[in-house]
Amino acid sequence: TQTIKIKPDHLEAYINRSIVRESKGDLDGALTDCTKAIELKPDNEDAFYNRGHVKNAKGDWDGAVADFTIAIKLKPNDAFAYYNRSRAKKANGDWDGAVLDCTKAIELKPDYANAYNNRGVAKKLKGDFDGAIADYTKVIEFKPDNVSAYYNRANAKKAKGDYKGALADYSKAFELKPDDVQCQKNIMEMKKLADK
Repeated sequence: TQTIKIKPDHLEAYINRSIVRESKGDLDGALTDCTKAIELKPDNEDAFYNRGHVKNAKGDWDGAVADFTIAIKLKPNDAFAYYNRSRAKKANGDWDGAVLDCTKAIELKPDYANAYNNRGVAKKLKGDFDGAIADYTKVIEFKPDNVSAYYNRANAKKAKGDYKGALADYSKAFELKPDDVQCQKNIMEMKKLADK
């Protein structure tokens, strides 16, 4: 803020302040700063990326997709922009688009566990349980203590009718996070279904 008072056209100050404002929960202030940065330099990828991130946080999925699309045009090899656009697309019900964006993010960054996880969620929503299970398995390979991946894989196995596999994954998730009441309920349910 002091930098902006001294130099009102300081691009990086607006971008950095937007990041801090977002982290403090001031999404409107962060959005204003990103927009100002874009006005100052309309070809700045970081400004569009950050504004897309803020719009994601605000639930403005269409706006987020639009900003990440511009960020990708300005910097086509940004795996994080593809990943974040996939999150907005998934939230907006564009599961095919989310899968494509995650796939591109993974091509650019093959160890991108979050992209595998998000692609798995989108695949499960599409009814591609085997594809989802494969993606969650990759997340677990990269991050063996990722509770979300075990839980998501268990949900996909459950949807597929693999109750023993789901039980094993819910049990592992519960081992990693023993205060998860819902996971404990799922374990009880899977035990009953696996015994039938």
